[in-house]
Amino acid sequence: MDKPLKTPPPYAITSVDHALRAATMLQLEGALTVTQLAERLGVARSTAHRLLAMLVYRDFAVRDEQRVYHAGPVLELATHSRSLVSRLRTAALPHLHRVVDLLNETTNLTIRTGDTARFIASVECHQALRVGSREGMVFPAHRTTGGLLLLAELSEEELAEVYAPERYRDRPQDRPDLGRLSKELKSVLKGGFAVNRNRSERGLVAVGVPVRDREGRTLAGLSISMPGIRYDPHELQSLVGTLRAAARALGTDLATMT
Repeated sequence: MDKPLKTPPPYAITSVDHALRAATMLQLEGALTVTQLAERLGVARSTAHRLLAMLVYRDFAVRDEQRVYHAGPVLELATHSRSLVSRLRTAALPHLHRVVDLLNETTNLTIRTGDTARFIASVECHQALRVGSREGMVFPAHRTTGGLLLLAELSEEELAEVYAPERYRDRPQDRPDLGRLSKELKSVLKGGFAVNRNRSERGLVAVGVPVRDREGRTLAGLSISMPGIRYDPHELQSLVGTLRAAARALGTDLATMT
């Protein structure tokens, strides 16, 4: 069943949200100083210091001798994975902001891990009615625009491995119909873009294109998300064109970083 459009809970606790965002940054991007975290969250250095101290206490973070904070045992990822995510995010943020300036819709960068898609960067638009930041969130890959773009690159054998029945023994209801999904992915691969209408969340429409490296491999999905009432199918090609230009520019920047 599709999820409703995610909005912040009415009882949101700002300090908890800040702590969760700080943990996500440490996991996905690596090292952070107190000053860097304060700037990213828009809080005082004293607040950032208290947040990091609590993360250290609960093993979500560790502090080195230079007072730089890193992901702790609870969050630790493979060094290569974190390095790639960090480079992707660093290179992508200026382009995400540029897309927001052009289209005024929330813009995201997504990677795939197995059968899940993780939003590693998200820039909200300026409209009152908008899709909120998805940064750090994880969804089933086949239910997101970026996930579909990345799954489309897999062979039939690789797709079958990702969605092998034994992986879903305890949750068979979550396993997609492979025949239907494979057909859709072929269409996505042929067209070079994906459209998600109410697939991950009710009331949301997303449009995305692949971000490729210099060898043509798809590294991530670049997408915009908007309330469904604002989506006009007649503007689809224009949206895709803007996203493709941003994805190409991002790919060029990534090539200079490696």
